[in-house]
Amino acid sequence: MAKKLYVGGLSYNTTQETLKDTFSQAGTVESAVVITDKMSGRSKGFGFVEMSTEEEAQKAIEMFNGKELDGRSVTVNEARPMEERPRREGGFNRDFRGGGRRDY
Repeated sequence: MAKKLYVGGLSYNTTQETLKDTFSQAGTVESAVVITDKMSGRSKGFGFVEMSTEEEAQKAIEMFNGKELDGRSVTVNEARPMEERPRREGGFNRDFRGGGRRDY
């Protein structure tokens, strides 16, 4: 069964290919993703690597946690499930800024 790992402290120059190539030294990489900002497209400095087995995931943690990748010391550990967060209400309320249309 595949095991997902969190990789933090990544250089902004680290690519998904670099992540996949590096972690393939520990075993079969199912997927490698660098998380990016939606607006700028720039890396947020962390990502996820999915190893094909528990043993390979453990080996990757031992091999790369605290080690240097692209000039930065990275943190590698087992990924936790994403927490349920309340939906954020987006937008900008113009009524308080003196602009926009008022229907009242």
